[in-house]
Amino acid sequence: MGLKGCEVLLDNPWNTYYAGQTVNGQVKITFDSPKKVRGIIIRFLGESNTGWTEERNVTKGEGKTENEITHFKGNEEYFKIQYYLLGGKNSSETELPAGTHTYPFTCALPATLPSSFEGEFGHVRYTIKVTLDRPWKFDQDMKMAFTVIAPVDLNLNPRVKEPFKLELEKSFCCFCCRSGPLTIITRIPQTGYVSGQMLPITCEVDNTSNVNLTAVKFELRKLVTFRVNQPHSEKRESKVIIAQVSIGPVNAGESRTFTEQMEIPALPPTNLVNCGIISLDYDLHVECDVSGPHRNLTGKVPITLGTIPLAVMRLQSDDPSMAPTQPVSPVSPPGDAGLGGALGWNVADSAGGSIYPNIPPPQFVETQYRTPNITNRDDSEHTQIIGDGAFAPRYPTFQFKNATAPASSP
Repeated sequence: MGLKGCEVLLDNPWNTYYAGQTVNGQVKITFDSPKKVRGIIIRFLGESNTGWTEERNVTKGEGKTENEITHFKGNEEYFKIQYYLLGGKNSSETELPAGTHTYPFTCALPATLPSSFEGEFGHVRYTIKVTLDRPWKFDQDMKMAFTVIAPVDLNLNPRVKEPFKLELEKSFCCFCCRSGPLTIITRIPQTGYVSGQMLPITCEVDNTSNVNLTAVKFELRKLVTFRVNQPHSEKRESKVIIAQVSIGPVNAGESRTFTEQMEIPALPPTNLVNCGIISLDYDLHVECDVSGPHRNLTGKVPITLGTIPLAVMRLQSDDPSMAPTQPVSPVSPPGDAGLGGALGWNVADSAGGSIYPNIPPPQFVETQYRTPNITNRDDSEHTQIIGDGAFAPRYPTFQFKNATAPASSP
């Protein structure tokens, strides 16, 4: 016995920080009996890891076939800070009495860190590990993860402020007769968004062909490229559908206009800036399903996901359905009142509030993409994960005024 429990308490309720901020907190260790230690170490680590396994049959000598397994790995380390909260490397043994012992700590995060990310074949992860340094015995480790956000200001990218039009057109041949075209025009008011925002979609369908359009499907997709360098360079791509809506049908000879909205959930920002082994993009994939033995029409619209929303909204538009949604102040989460005061953690300024006063402070919402366990190759059998072991990063998520989408026209 001896160690009863360990808590790592950070100075904000979400365990979430922007790159360049300072992490402050306390380690609370409870013993149910006296414990001899040489010291207590705290380690902050930021790194990304990628990896997967591939199997293939290879022919050896005398025509024998064997199953060969290759483990691919990639790694980048962004920072590592380690120091003693108690004692030192050359300190003599100290006996800590039973009870709870509290040790404050601080760590300044580098300003160039990529955002936290959890994916199918890799992650960008930030952890805190507390180690009981015990002479002549195995060390005891306690570990937890926290979220780091690299700000992506959409206002600094003029391209994402502009409306986008995707036009798809096709004519069909039937018994040597060429029909009129099927034309589908998809419009969105801008290509830059933040989590919590509604993505408004206007779709105009002019079906002068002799083929029925059964549906137009819109999919917001997360496109991830994972790279490894051991035993050699490889990459693997992943496409994940985040949200989807469908409209239609539009029969031959008909024309209709549809307006839909798609909510963007808590997601990491585009590109994972400063991460060299994981690339992240988003798009709006459009697929037009047609009846009969004809090939479907497909296209895509690039989407940039930021952490600071566009502050300057267009007040007028030729098409009212293309007007961007407007932000409103969200309901403050529990504990928010103290963030800018005693704890010194100002979410509003961190989210661009000091530069763009009309931007409301975000909430920090767990993403649905999580890891079931944060252990890795550096952990031993004596490493205890604080909590249940699962971890989901939190991302800044805004609340907006979302007008109800008008009904589709006949």
